[in-house]
Amino acid sequence: MTTNDSNQSDKTTPAADTLALWGGIECTVNRVGERYFNQIERNGHERRPDDVARFAALGISAIRYPLLWEHIAPDGLGSADWAWADRQLPALREAGIAVIAGLVHHGSGPRHTSLLDPAFAGQLAEYAGAVAARYPWIEHYTPVNEPLTTARFSGLYGLWYPHRSDDRAFIEALLNQCRATVLAMRAIRAVNPGAKLVQPDDLGKNYSTGALADLASFYNERRWLGWDLLCGMVDERHSLWNYLTASGLDPAAILWFRDNPCPPDIIGVNYYVTSERWLDHRTERYPLHLAGVVDGKPCIDIETARALATPTPGIGPLLDEIWDRYRLPLAVTEAHLAASREDQLRWLAEIWQAGLQARDKGVDLRAITAWALLGSFDWNSLVTRDEGYYESGAFDIRASLPRPTAVAGMLRELADGRAPSHPALQGQGWWRRSSRLLGATIAGMPAPPDGAADGAPILISGASGTLGRAFARICAERHLAYRVLGRQDMDIADPLSVERAIERLRPWAIVNASGYVRVDEAENDVDRCFRENALGPAVLAAACARAGVHLTTFSSDLVFDGQQRAPYVETDTIAPLNIYGRSKAEGESTVLACNPAALVVRTSSFFGPWDGYNFVAQAINTLEGGLPFHAADDITVSPTYVPDLVNACLDLIIDAECGVWHLTNGQPLTWVELAGQAARLAGIDCSRLEPQAAAACNYIAVRPQYSALDSKRGVLLPTLDSALQRFMASRERGAEHPPH
Repeated sequence: MTTNDSNQSDKTTPAADTLALWGGIECTVNRVGERYFNQIERNGHERRPDDVARFAALGISAIRYPLLWEHIAPDGLGSADWAWADRQLPALREAGIAVIAGLVHHGSGPRHTSLLDPAFAGQLAEYAGAVAARYPWIEHYTPVNEPLTTARFSGLYGLWYPHRSDDRAFIEALLNQCRATVLAMRAIRAVNPGAKLVQPDDLGKNYSTGALADLASFYNERRWLGWDLLCGMVDERHSLWNYLTASGLDPAAILWFRDNPCPPDIIGVNYYVTSERWLDHRTERYPLHLAGVVDGKPCIDIETARALATPTPGIGPLLDEIWDRYRLPLAVTEAHLAASREDQLRWLAEIWQAGLQARDKGVDLRAITAWALLGSFDWNSLVTRDEGYYESGAFDIRASLPRPTAVAGMLRELADGRAPSHPALQGQGWWRRSSRLLGATIAGMPAPPDGAADGAPILISGASGTLGRAFARICAERHLAYRVLGRQDMDIADPLSVERAIERLRPWAIVNASGYVRVDEAENDVDRCFRENALGPAVLAAACARAGVHLTTFSSDLVFDGQQRAPYVETDTIAPLNIYGRSKAEGESTVLACNPAALVVRTSSFFGPWDGYNFVAQAINTLEGGLPFHAADDITVSPTYVPDLVNACLDLIIDAECGVWHLTNGQPLTWVELAGQAARLAGIDCSRLEPQAAAACNYIAVRPQYSALDSKRGVLLPTLDSALQRFMASRERGAEHPPH
């Protein structure tokens, strides 16, 4: 047998004065009915061997890596396919990244078994032994990820196979997974006696109103069950013994763990914003769709962040609790947040800081794991629907090659022992802002409003424009420091004015949301159009290059001539037909010539909830009023919902992206088709919608007949249908006034 590789051990057992940085790939293979949801297939990792180099560049010392039973040996060991693992594992080893091998991740095993199959544990153990024999140098294993959480989703909530919703199924699924873990570690240690068990599960806590205190107490005891079983702590004296035996299971099956303990060498703590829950019997205080029933009683069960006036302290006290209970080494094995980029950074920074504080108090915390390095799919539905909902991680995979995000930069800082430095970290995460609240708080009143974010601002030129106002509104919502400037504050075409504004306000980024936007008038106002759309952006670009400030500026689909009949991508040749398009084309080239680090966003056909003059709003208002509405049926565009555009731009700005990007809501359609789609979603009669040729629209400037945009760099905005639905919802609520 090959002896343990000492370097592998060093990677997962840091020196006493350090906190290791691990990584992980979302690799769930859950089953819903007869369908499998395979994250590895969807994130493309199995098709990209060069991902290993990407992971190594982050500075991580170990990775939770999938060697999944369902993936490698779905039809038994006799037909196992090890080819992919045989390629990937040596590459990880050569890169100096220790492997924490995961064998089942929220799965129920191959199709012939399940979490309730008595043969599940023995069969997984056989597979585990085969993995260990093939890769005897691997030291750390997670035979079953999150057994308690998986048992809840599969046995209590009915979400995953075998779709049961009763306590007995939950307990059976939990016992089966824990027994599989014990037997798997025996099989692994028969090959590698020094192999170590890393056992993650979701570590949450429940809080409640007094009326639901008993339920919260039960949930808080139940959360320990998986670890308690593995540690041999469950017998007749355990607080949940009566609950376990009341299910009708043979007590001997429970006591087996007392006699066959397999305590984790490292307890893995998975912590999400959903981990801490608030239980409230006062359902009338919350939106109707949140109300449920527990034991026949109405109940709200939501994240504490959505209910409590004073947020919980976060993961720190929970690390203290688990350390006090087990006195075993710990690691945070998943730390991820589905949120805008700055909140992903803030979440990871908060958990890292809590980890350092826990170590200072004597908690043996070994590592923090940056989870979902490649992002994850459809966890907003707990992976029960295939809707393409994607959350990026350290990399964004919505392009031909994974694109490093700001999270990747922060990981490199942490790995190097440096404090995170991104200016977007200065604000508060959404889970600590008052806007998080969905219902009445425990105190009976909303939390105090959030103040403005501190720190270096994003400067936004174009104070009076639709785009500038939208950036201001969304920066405020995302708690990003910002300043909106009019021409009197900063004339973008005046180098001295720009230099003075940068010197006075010390921004880390500038968004040029100003510009000449009147396409037809530009034909007779050439000098002013070029001053605002070409000269001004060039002046900003040069000043930002000198000051080390990130610049974002906007271009248009009108830089294209419309000769092709497929959506234009970033690398297609530009050939503008009108003065406005020429000014934008010149602006693009001069900006990138003097500042290659600048971001140029091509977009088009704005509509949004905060102005009543956009095409969609005018179409709906006109048709709703019973009047005819005329729209071109021979010009094809790709509409852009302004809130989606601004949010995507801010993420790219935080990522320090550069070059030309196309950002729209994607669907190519004519103006009359857009009006019809919007009217139908609004439930408005379309009979007065009248198509007409562009020649009848009295345009002065020539328009390309086809100017729809697509992207080779990544489709970041939601679908047009989604955007229109949200536009209609905001219209029903009534648009609020943007911040000044």
